[in-house]
Amino acid sequence: MTDITDDIAEEISFQAFDDDCRLLESLLRDVLHREAGPQFTDIFERNRILAQSAVNMRTAGLTDMAELLEKQLASDISKMPLEGALTLARAFSHYLNLMGIAETHHRVREARSTSSLSKSCDDIFDKLIQSGVPPQELYDTVCKQEVEIVLTAHPTQINRRTLQYKHIRIAHLLEYNDRADLSHEDKEMVIEDLAREITSIWQTDELRRQKPTPVDEARAGLHIVEQSLWKAVPHYLRRVSNSLKKHTGRPLPLTCTPIKFGSWMGGDRDGNPSVTAKVTRNVSLLSQWMAIDLYLREVDNLRFELSMNRCSDELAAFANEILLKENASEDRFSDSRNQSSNWNTSKSHIQQTSLPVQLPTNASLPSCADGESHYPMQFPGNIGPKITYQKTVKKEHRNLSAPQSPVSASRSTPFNSNQLQRKITDTQIGRFSFQKLLEPSLPQRAGISPFRVVLGHVKDKLTKTRRRLELLLEDLSCDHDLSEYYMTSEQLLEPLLLCYESLQSCGSGVLADGRLGDLIRRVSTFGMILMKLDLRQESGRHAETLDEITTYLGMGFYGEWNEERKLEFLISELKGKRPLVPRDMEFSPEAKEVLNTFHVAAELGSDTLGAYVISMASNASDVLAVELLQKDARLSVSGLLGKSCPGGTLRVVPLFETVKDLRGAGSVIRKLLSIEWYREHVITNHNGHQEVMVGYSDSGKDAGRFTAAWELYKAQEDVVAACNEYGIKVTLFHGRGGTIGRGGGPTYLAIQSQPPGSVMGTLRSTEQGEMVQAKFGLPQTAVRQLEIYTTAVVLSTLRPPLPPREERWRQVMEEISKTSCDKYRSTVYEDPEFLSYFQEATPQEELGFLNIGSRPTRRKASGGIGHLRAIPWIFAWTQTRFVLPAWLGIGAGLMDANHKGYRQDLEAMYKEWPFFQSTIDLIEMVLGKADIPIAKHYDDVLVSDCRRELGAQLRQQLLTTEKCVLAVSGHEKFSENNKSLRRLIERRLPYLNPIHMLQVEILKRLRQDNSNNKLRDALLITVNGIAAGMRNTG
Repeated sequence: MTDITDDIAEEISFQAFDDDCRLLESLLRDVLHREAGPQFTDIFERNRILAQSAVNMRTAGLTDMAELLEKQLASDISKMPLEGALTLARAFSHYLNLMGIAETHHRVREARSTSSLSKSCDDIFDKLIQSGVPPQELYDTVCKQEVEIVLTAHPTQINRRTLQYKHIRIAHLLEYNDRADLSHEDKEMVIEDLAREITSIWQTDELRRQKPTPVDEARAGLHIVEQSLWKAVPHYLRRVSNSLKKHTGRPLPLTCTPIKFGSWMGGDRDGNPSVTAKVTRNVSLLSQWMAIDLYLREVDNLRFELSMNRCSDELAAFANEILLKENASEDRFSDSRNQSSNWNTSKSHIQQTSLPVQLPTNASLPSCADGESHYPMQFPGNIGPKITYQKTVKKEHRNLSAPQSPVSASRSTPFNSNQLQRKITDTQIGRFSFQKLLEPSLPQRAGISPFRVVLGHVKDKLTKTRRRLELLLEDLSCDHDLSEYYMTSEQLLEPLLLCYESLQSCGSGVLADGRLGDLIRRVSTFGMILMKLDLRQESGRHAETLDEITTYLGMGFYGEWNEERKLEFLISELKGKRPLVPRDMEFSPEAKEVLNTFHVAAELGSDTLGAYVISMASNASDVLAVELLQKDARLSVSGLLGKSCPGGTLRVVPLFETVKDLRGAGSVIRKLLSIEWYREHVITNHNGHQEVMVGYSDSGKDAGRFTAAWELYKAQEDVVAACNEYGIKVTLFHGRGGTIGRGGGPTYLAIQSQPPGSVMGTLRSTEQGEMVQAKFGLPQTAVRQLEIYTTAVVLSTLRPPLPPREERWRQVMEEISKTSCDKYRSTVYEDPEFLSYFQEATPQEELGFLNIGSRPTRRKASGGIGHLRAIPWIFAWTQTRFVLPAWLGIGAGLMDANHKGYRQDLEAMYKEWPFFQSTIDLIEMVLGKADIPIAKHYDDVLVSDCRRELGAQLRQQLLTTEKCVLAVSGHEKFSENNKSLRRLIERRLPYLNPIHMLQVEILKRLRQDNSNNKLRDALLITVNGIAAGMRNTG
């Protein structure tokens, strides 16, 4: 399992970290004393001391003494009543979470105190220039970089969002506590606040009582943007710009965005029936609504900041045009009400809309210190909390700048912005005199700050745009005068860039590069939707849909055709202009949902959606099938709209997951690009760019981690070669999980170990589950992660990783891979006792009680490992600290290579080949977290006598793997090259080991009384605690 500390390989001082841990432990102990009583506090302390003593004995090599202490700990726990065990599990679990917060805070603190941070833009740009890279080439490479981080809703985030926010508050308090200017009284207040937060956490139910819906998952992703990425992106871009200017003499262009964000939350329907076409539409609209709402807040702040009158002629003309239009609108409004037109009244109205009258939140803060957002905003419409509105005129006269749900109205009544403005003005006239007493005095002259006029206009248009989205979310109709709304980021950028250029031309560049520059950077990065939504579906669902169509049309069963006949049919239909699907045809519910998804994709278009990913892709026909269904849906939707569909077609991305499919990936891409229609389609509609996704999870579960890594490496080489043969650019999309067993690991290390030529300025990569919060949950950590992505991609582009020095090394890899795969599969898939052993030795079956994701844990209703998803497969072994999927078979492969005389080759490969070194280092990192005594304890208590021998054999294989891996790396002990990580792991053990003992005892009792809900709760709390201690799940 990867650890979120893995990206920090530098040696660091632990004094401040230890101080934070002692403080949090002391506060937790006080809470336990107050909430659970002194007797329980003594029990907690006794168990901690026993565990600490056992760890110390093992570290000193006194194994027998350690075993005695561990047996005493297990005996004490086995005698505890259920309530006591549950409370003890909660106590250790919460402390491990608090330690995790302290670790994250410590990394932030160390990064701030380091003058030259490793892997930073300044560090890598300097090294590249020193190595001979011309400044212009470095500048162009950074400016052209296209990296997209795709956040997914994979069910590995164990903590409730309520607790996540409380953890963030504790992190902020720890940061505040570090300030040198705090008085003694201030320090005491911080301690009191920390005590309150920990008390609140203790009194909060840590278990989800209901499964999240796909919309819930999407909202959680949007909160990551609001609470962290919104602040981090401008800071990150300033770092890139400043470093570029330092080393090349030119800053990053203001609208240049080396990194953007995508999402699968609400779009990933592979094996998840809860993700429907309606869900995808709503999530897309919700993301757009939140983008507009965030922009409104920034514009509010800017209107206060940009109070100056001096401006360029262009801005003055634009501001005057806005005033004239508003005045004309006011005149028309007054005439319609038979009122006299009065300039002063009109001017007051214009000033009221152009000038801010209430200080917006955070306006008094500098742009680099925006206020914190600890709790989620209220979302609009029928996908947020249900709120009942009365159908009265007054309800429509709210402050439209605050997040709110639209007024309930007749679905047959279209929304008209002019009618809304009249209703608002009616109410405002009635209380205008009273408002004058509350509002700041308005200037008594006609001159108004042109910046405030323009930004007032921007705010008005943004407000209308947000209102339109609210109506669409409520399935209400609205007018179609799109000129009143912002539909693209280019439209929003136009007035902002005009303000920016005006400030620059007037010598106020220092103002232009503040809040305004940050807002422009945000619009360029996040666009009108924050994160473009990918759609994902399994290839078989498309084939089944086409099967129904061809059968209805009397053409036979599509699913029974060979590949050549499928391609002939698909190409013929793609070249034609008529629709394929008859309008009067009835479909099965499954096929109808597939077609509805394509209709929604046609309605939304590529402006708001990203890629269409085909999981389990294995043939060229899988891609063309999606292209055909997409084409047919766009024809249908454009006919209904009476105009072209918005945006362009979605790029179709095959996902190669199994070892068999990875081996055929290059051939599939060659076949596709050899088809003239497809090649022209890619050149015309996707700028000559082919995207290909490779999956780490299923390949690892299919063949073991070592074989999966090697097959992924070769597949990427072959795909790149195939695209080069046809002059097509390629972007590789890496479906990496959080754990090493699912392709996880340090970001920098992963990118730097890719095949040469596979990262040429472009990259897409998933960030999943708990890793999203860990890497991007705080602005400071998010900035660091974004910088690491940028520098790793720049370095891989300009100085690609070395290929294997000798062809012989490839042969060594093939032999290790074959032996490793054979050993892995003979154990996991061929040993008749393994499935039962897996179910007994791990809490795999019981993990189904966790409500951590909307997606089922199995692709199909089968009890075998083949249909079990990779996440619960890894999750279960992580809980027992055996972490079997990440190492099984590797020891056998390395040992076989040694016996064949490859030892010197292995040592040379580790030193000179980045890919091989990365693979070994990641395995070593996993082995450093594995714990044979803990895994043996699960076996001794939970596994049947007839299967314990299998467990003993597997533990022996783990020992063999440890020796072989250390022999290759030349290290004496695990994580020798990352002592910081090793110390952090050791720091957790006195709190982590007792939770394992508790989990074993609770599993034993639960399997004898599986309907006991209290036991289930206790088990799930231990699952939470172990996940916190291991710093990840699946």
